[in-house]
Amino acid sequence: MQNRSRTPKPKRPRDFNERAFQSVTILTGTAEAPPPEEPEDPIRAAAALIGRKGGLKGGKARAAKMTPEERSASAKRAAQARWKDKAESGT
Repeated sequence: MQNRSRTPKPKRPRDFNERAFQSVTILTGTAEAPPPEEPEDPIRAAAALIGRKGGLKGGKARAAKMTPEERSASAKRAAQARWKDKAESGT
């Protein structure tokens, strides 16, 4: 899934009159054209692809290397961490 926090959104003006003017210019077609989008950085795209590949096989590879006792201990720690707040609040 794409990280949407990096996609810039055009900010709307806070002033009511400026917002109204912007709406009218967009509707009448006299608004300035948005700047062209920059092409994606190939280095960043390659790094994201490599990171995704590692993330997809990380947990399975780690579990395959662990003994059944180690997997059980890891699962118990994970369960305790998940339920820690609920146990403290009493719900």
